[in-house]
This record gives sequence, structure tokens and C-alpha cells, in this order.
Amino acid sequence: VQLQASGGGLVQAGGSLRLSCVASGRAFGRCRMAWFRQAPGKDRDLVATISRNSGNTYYADSVKGRFTISRNNAENTVFLQMNSLKPEDTAVYYCAAEDPLVGGTFDYWGQGTLVTVSS
Repeated sequence: VQLQASGGGLVQAGGSLRLSCVASGRAFGRCRMAWFRQAPGKDRDLVATISRNSGNTYYADSVKGRFTISRNNAENTVFLQMNSLKPEDTAVYYCAAEDPLVGGTFDYWGQGTLVTVSS
């Protein structure tokens, strides 16, 4: 699975952005998908996950109520809608895929897209 993330940019606090991640190959539909982020000088943190059929989602406490993860299996795409953005949301955002046939945890990663939130 190859992942290509896009949609990052510069936005003022309180604004919104929508990140997209397009996957190649036929494995996308069976993969659990996630968004992670890494702020400068910090570890990479899990932001949100979504099950293969969209039935289950998870959000980090820091984004709960502001971010929404979704997916379109017909288009091999996962999204992260980010509302009410805060300066502390500034980070490089990565999409990741977990293929149950591989057996690991988030085996595939996109290249990252930078989100900068100004105060």
C-alpha cells in the first residue's frame, strides 16, 4: 500500500482544514486507517483511527469534538476534517494503514503534510 497525503497548509486559529490520503492498491478496503501527527521536537502521536468499514473510530482527547476521520473505500481515500484549529495542532500529519494480512501495526505510512496554525 502506498499512501499520499495532502491538504495541509497555513491557517489561522479557529479555522478549518481537510486532509486527504489516497492509497494505491487493492488492500485499502481491508485496512484500518489512521492519522498521526508530529510537532517539532516531539514524538509522533496518534490522532484518530477508523476501521475498515467506518464502524469504529477513535480520537485522541486533544482533538475529540474538533476533528473527524472518515473514509471512502470506493475511492481509496481517508480524510481528516479539522475544525476549530489551535496553534498546538501545528504538526506534520501522517496517514497510516494497518493491513490485517501483514499482521503488524500500521505497516504503511504516507509522506506527511504540514499543518501550521497561526495565533
